[in-house]
Amino acid sequence: MVATLMLGASASARAQGVRPYTVVGDAIPASLTGAPGDPERGLKIVTNRQVGLCLLCHSGPYPEERFQGTMAPTLAGAGTRWSEGQLRLRMVDAARISPETIMPPYYRVDGLTRVAPGFRGKTILTAEQIEDVVAYLKTLKN
Repeated sequence: MVATLMLGASASARAQGVRPYTVVGDAIPASLTGAPGDPERGLKIVTNRQVGLCLLCHSGPYPEERFQGTMAPTLAGAGTRWSEGQLRLRMVDAARISPETIMPPYYRVDGLTRVAPGFRGKTILTAEQIEDVVAYLKTLKN
């Protein structure tokens, strides 16, 4: 039996523009935006060291990218290992799956500590960027 938890964003998160979402088991099945993301934009976010920062910890099928991380699972095959909803929850807040993770919550503003003043109340990525990254990761089948 799958438990459904309506997370929605807290009042302060909603005030910051964080859209509500529903976690079902280990996934967020529905798009945060109501629309699919763009995999090409997602690739640019994943490989951009100033935006997504993914390659600080992850490696992947990016032979042109130097100094890829080794602290987290490779992104190669991510679209085979995890469903779209599972990928979305990992991007939104991986600590809901693994409380000890070092992966930052890309779409959470509440309950965070040691946040630089300029970043307080802001998500790392927008809902649209999350959907773009999820769309891209779904394409990684090998």
